Amino acid sequence: METVREEFTQYIHQLQDNICSTLEAADGKSKFHEDRWQRTEGGGGITRIISSGNSIEKGGVNTSTVHGTVTPQIKQQLKTEGHRFFACGISLVIHPLNPMVPTVHANFRYFELYDEKENVIDLWFGGGADLTPYYLQEEDAIHFHSTFKNACEPFGNELYPRFKKQCDDYFVNVHRGHECRGIGGIFYDYIRPDQKNTIDHWMRFSQSNGDSFIPSYLPIVERRKDLHYTEKEKYWQEIRRGRYVEFNLLHDRGTLFGLKSNGRTESILMSLPPRARFDYADTPLPGSREEKLIQVLRNPKQWC
Repeated sequence: METVREEFTQYIHQLQDNICSTLEAADGKSKFHEDRWQRTEGGGGITRIISSGNSIEKGGVNTSTVHGTVTPQIKQQLKTEGHRFFACGISLVIHPLNPMVPTVHANFRYFELYDEKENVIDLWFGGGADLTPYYLQEEDAIHFHSTFKNACEPFGNELYPRFKKQCDDYFVNVHRGHECRGIGGIFYDYIRPDQKNTIDHWMRFSQSNGDSFIPSYLPIVERRKDLHYTEKEKYWQEIRRGRYVEFNLLHDRGTLFGLKSNGRTESILMSLPPRARFDYADTPLPGSREEKLIQVLRNPKQWC
């Protein structure tokens, strides 16, 4: 009988294969480059990077399965006690070439914590997916959110509203006047079995959301990838990518945990875009499409 960690590890590798092959086919030009790596402290991963495609400017779809001693840094980051840990997950970011296509991020992960006798003393699931458009298309926002709402609802009608709000509250550049990184999606962490829901329940929930990534994003890419754009619109894309970098390096718990737990730096920082701008006091013109986006980022909407 498979353990939970074995089942989830097998699942993320299958999901990685499916996502990579689907994105390659949709791009039609570039292929993923694979880099398998080992972690000195225990475990390893598969990093897959794609760049310079017809529609994908840069992207990565990574899996990792790591284990080791719980260091003081990990204790501080997770605010937990324990002797050893196991963590596995898939993490992806796709930065499109065309500024009419949104950037997308998703990750799905599982964590176990052990005492000195290797007994499991805690375990949880985490994950989610979020969309970062440069030019807001409400049709795309509704589609993305509806897909994950439909993935959540078989496991509880209260889950999508709860995890949608957590996403809006998490992906925020507080130092930018509480400006969201994008238009959200879902975000959940520390999801544990309890008297109401078993660990199998949350396993199926995580898989339902993982399986929803391609149907949530690929139709948006197909609708927008061949639209005309100007240098001015490309410039705005790079301004917004600068805000993406700010969030990942200043606030993102996954990035910070990976760097503080001696994770693989190249794989962690693959989430950064290939080009970004940091203009002084950049402000969109009133009434412009750029300002419309900023207004939504500062006032998250209910999309479905």
